[in-house]
Amino acid sequence: MSTPPPTDGMAPLVRLTRLRERYGALPRAKRELAIFGIALLFGLIAMPFLIWFAGNRVLGPYIHGQSPHAGPFALAADFLLGLLHGSAVFWIVALGPAVLLLLVRLFIALLRALPTARDT
Repeated sequence: MSTPPPTDGMAPLVRLTRLRERYGALPRAKRELAIFGIALLFGLIAMPFLIWFAGNRVLGPYIHGQSPHAGPFALAADFLLGLLHGSAVFWIVALGPAVLLLLVRLFIALLRALPTARDT
């Protein structure tokens, strides 16, 4: 039977609260950089696998060269190769989560800037 990892005597909720406090204490620029860095990493790492999963279910198996049973890692390798070659399509997919996050934040900022019924 394996033992659980050490938690330094803190409950998970306490650790999460401390992490949130440290995150909140960061300057706004560093917080924004962290958020968009995570979104960019998601676009670079997770998006090829999500695309493979959806494409495999809807379109059928991904065929890589002569291998009719190429898996998600073959698609991820092709995706990274496309990024290295500078293909705009691959960069749009990689930057998609960050751009979507930016658009949602812009939409929320515009909604907050609209005058409310009380202001008129």
